[in-house]
Amino acid sequence: MKTKIFSLITIVTACFLSSCQKVIKLKLDTSPSQIVIQGNVYDQPGPYTINITKSVSFDQSNVYPAVTGAAVTISDNVGNTEVSNEISPGNYLTSTIQGVPGRTYNLTVNIDGQTYKASSTMPKPVSIDSIYYTKSPFGKDEQLTVKFLDPADTINYYRLVEFINGVQQDRFSIAGDRLYQGNPIIFTFPVQDDNDKKLVTGDQIAVWLESIDKNVYEYFRTARADGPHSTSPANPVSNISNGALGYFNAGTVRKATSVVP
Repeated sequence: MKTKIFSLITIVTACFLSSCQKVIKLKLDTSPSQIVIQGNVYDQPGPYTINITKSVSFDQSNVYPAVTGAAVTISDNVGNTEVSNEISPGNYLTSTIQGVPGRTYNLTVNIDGQTYKASSTMPKPVSIDSIYYTKSPFGKDEQLTVKFLDPADTINYYRLVEFINGVQQDRFSIAGDRLYQGNPIIFTFPVQDDNDKKLVTGDQIAVWLESIDKNVYEYFRTARADGPHSTSPANPVSNISNGALGYFNAGTVRKATSVVP
């Protein structure tokens, strides 16, 4: 009798374990490819590049097909217009335009009969007060600290971009001034590159403080979790019409540089 009970328990257990190993196949719908436009106009000498590609599904490799043959035009609200030339597949270069704070810049892109538009108003620039090194509160490593004063009379949005030995890093910081109105704002960066490689004495670091408008800020705020090229359930909030992904930014830039001690 005990043998029969033991055999029954063994069979039931085997069936249970077998059911635990059942593979459940999820059906993941793929999204259609979308146009991705990324471009900037600054109050610094150009030229500037408008990059146009197509998105890929979130489960595909990071190879983004270039969009060639587009007609790309940038204009402002005082009557200036410029057509950008395609210098390489998907890259369209301006020639003479340079941003002026207070003006609104318009981007128009025509691709295979479809028109995509965006506009961005260039804010006043905000200067960096100081850049220096401090000890990280979470260890012995040093960190790069950038400090600037937020103007008290306007609503401002910022993006800070780091360059190491002339190479722009993927990481960036953003902020609105709702909590800082008229007060100093401090940002810190780890003294290492995007690949967690620590910098050494003599490495060159540059920081751009970009003043951007609200729509561009919303794009970068929502782009933290989702890459701009991947059609996922929640893509970054774009300021470009007709279902395109990406952004068009008219921003002012102030720079600070430092050398790793």
